[in-house]
Amino acid sequence: MASARPLLLSIVAGTLAAGCGPKHVAGTTRPGQAMVALLPDSETGLTGRAVVSNEGGSADLAAPRDATLATSRRRPGAVKTLSAADVERFFGDALSALPPAPRHFTLFFRFESDELTDESRALVPEILRAVKDRSDPEVAIVGHTDTMGTPPANVELGLKRAMMVRALLVEAGLAASTIEVTSHGEGDLLIRTPDEIPEPRNRRVEISVK
Repeated sequence: MASARPLLLSIVAGTLAAGCGPKHVAGTTRPGQAMVALLPDSETGLTGRAVVSNEGGSADLAAPRDATLATSRRRPGAVKTLSAADVERFFGDALSALPPAPRHFTLFFRFESDELTDESRALVPEILRAVKDRSDPEVAIVGHTDTMGTPPANVELGLKRAMMVRALLVEAGLAASTIEVTSHGEGDLLIRTPDEIPEPRNRRVEISVK
C-alpha cells in the first residue's frame, strides 16, 4: 500500500508584497510570521498529516491545502484551507523548483526465464521518457523471483533479470552510469506464497527513476 508522505511548504509572510496576504488565513502579515501549508504527495496523491508546533501551542494540518500562520512564541493560527489559486500564488515558484516526483515501474517475466512479458516490454518507452524528464537521473533496478528453486539460484536469476532490463535500457539509449542493479531473489515477494509455488506476479523487476 502506498504511504502518504506529506509535502510541507512554508513562506515567511513578512516577505510577501503589500496587499498579497492570503485570503483564507487569519491574521495580518508581520516580519517573523510564516505560513505553513500541507499539500498532497506528488507521487501518490495522498496527504497524510502534520503538526506545526512551538512553545505557544500547536496546529494540526490534516487535509489537503490546510494551512496555518506560525509566529515565534505564539500559538499557531487557526487552521484554514487554502484554495488551489492561493497555493499557486504563494507556493507556485517553490513547487516548480521541486525535482520531478520519482517514478516506479514493475516489469514481469515469463516462467523460469529472463524474457519479459509482452505487456512489460511495451513499458520501456515510458521508462525512457521518465528518465529524460530528469536533468541528472538515477535509475535503480531490482530483480525478484517466485519461490520455485533454491534461494541462491533465485538471487542469480533475479540478478540475471535485472541485468537483462539494464541492457535493454542501455540499448535504447540510457547511459549505463546512471543505473544501479541489485537482486532480492525470492526475499521480497510481492505475493506471499509457500516454497516451490509458481507465482507470475513475483517474477518481476522493479525500476525506480529519480
